[in-house]
Formats: sequence, structure tokens, C-alpha cells
Amino acid sequence: MPSLKDLKNRIISVKSTRKITSAMKMVAASKLRRAEEQAKAARPYAQSMARMISTLAGHLEINGKTPKLITGAGKEENVLLIVCTSDRGLCGFFNGSIVRETRNLIARLESEGKKTKLVCVGRKGRDLLRRDHRDKILQTIEEMPKKLGDILLAKELAEKLIGMYEKEEFDSAYVIFNRFKSAMTQVPTVKKIIPVEIGKEPQTAAVAESEDSAPLFELFEPERDEILARLLPRNLAVQIYEAFLESAAGEQGARMTAMDNATRNAGEMIDKLTLNYNRSRQAYITKELIEIISGAEAL
Repeated sequence: MPSLKDLKNRIISVKSTRKITSAMKMVAASKLRRAEEQAKAARPYAQSMARMISTLAGHLEINGKTPKLITGAGKEENVLLIVCTSDRGLCGFFNGSIVRETRNLIARLESEGKKTKLVCVGRKGRDLLRRDHRDKILQTIEEMPKKLGDILLAKELAEKLIGMYEKEEFDSAYVIFNRFKSAMTQVPTVKKIIPVEIGKEPQTAAVAESEDSAPLFELFEPERDEILARLLPRNLAVQIYEAFLESAAGEQGARMTAMDNATRNAGEMIDKLTLNYNRSRQAYITKELIEIISGAEAL
């Protein structure tokens, strides 16, 4: 049975831990608000950009001048995975869920005879994945931008990916990140970014309000090919940047939730230790009184 001094020291230690977790919870909550606002603000822009690219490419006549980001490599033997995690821990299952999703995807792709390569954004993902896939990691980006509004990191990564893609170092690329849903919920998401996925153009009114009901037609200035050549690299940077923002918001939400749970658990532990301390102290006092009374009666 621990002594009274041991129990008292343990209570002091847990109280100190509770102060730390409470402070970390408040810091994460303050960062979460801004990160959530930026993540939600980036979604419409990224979705509109992807929809515009899909619409332009959907009616494009494929020829030798068509950008490779649209036509693809014609095969999918080498797959590049961009894994977005955090640089720090203490955020619950935030990093574990992404690493688990990545391992499952690697296992599925390799079962299909494909080779995989990894670009880790965040130290935690690198530390967990290099145990089993050390030889697949090409690069690790250890420091996310201090200012979430800075898109330079996404642009640099997009330019590097385009260069690797043109050199045929990989055939397709996916980004794996936690999409922010709420402070308690982050959804692991796998999104294909290279080549561009072309969907169907939304149905619109194609008949003009005129006497002959002539169909409308589109005019592009400059030409459609030139527009795509300019928009495709920017679209890639935007899609990567959206993943970064979603991951940053999810990290702060997960950390706030984890620190809130840790603070509550520390409070419950303090209550149990205090009760145990009081009981032990009372037993010790009772024992001393019994010894005093017994000694007095013996006289």
C-alpha cells in the first residue's frame, strides 16, 4: 500500500498534468476556430475549380497536344501517395487513422501488382510508416506553414509533382488526409489528384430564348487548350492546399477533443487519489490513537 507521501506526490503530479492538458485544450480551441474557417472557405473554391476543369476537359478533343495531366500515362503501375499527418502528437486517433488508411491502400495496390511511393507531410506519418515502408518514402515535409493562409508550400509541392509526372516517375497520385467534419469527427479521405478525374458536365439550359430556338455555343478567349494549360497546375496546387487546410483543422479539433478527455480523466483520477489519501490518513490517525489509548491503559 502506498504511503501518504507517495499519494500526496501523485496528486500533485496529476494536478500539474491537468493544468497542462487544460492549457493545451484552450490553445487548440483558439487555433481550431481560424483553421475551421479557412478550411470551409477553401472548399467552394476547390470544388468550383475542379468542376470547371472537368467541364473544360469533358469536351476537349484528345490529341498529341492535350496536357498529360488530363490524358494520363495510359497505365497505373506506379502510384504516388501524399500522406497528410501532423508534426506533433497528443491528438487522439488523428494520425493513426490516416496511417491505417494508407497501409490498407498500399496493401490493396500491391495485391493488384502496382508499386507505391510515399510523400509524407508531417513527422508522425513518416515515423509510423517507415517501420514497414521505409524504402517507399521519397520525401518528408516536416514543417507545415505557420500561417495557414500561405499557399506557397502547396505550390512548391504541385510543381515538384508535375516535374516527376512528366519524367514518368509515377503514373497517378493520390492525397490522403482527414477531412474536417467537426471537432470530434474527422473523416479519412483518399482523393485522386493526378491525372484529373473528368466527370460529366452538369445539365444546363441549352436552348436560347429566341424565335428559331438556336442552341447556345461557348466561346473561349484564349483557346480551351491554353486555358487548361494555365489552370491545371493551379488546380493541382489548390487541391493539395485544400487537403492541407482540412488536415490542419482536423488536427486542432482532434487535439482539443483529446486534451478535453485527458483533463476530465485527470480530474477523476485526482478525486480517486484524494479519497484514497483521506482514507489512508484516517486509518493512520486511528491507528495512532489506538496505540496511545492502549499504552495509557497499560499504565
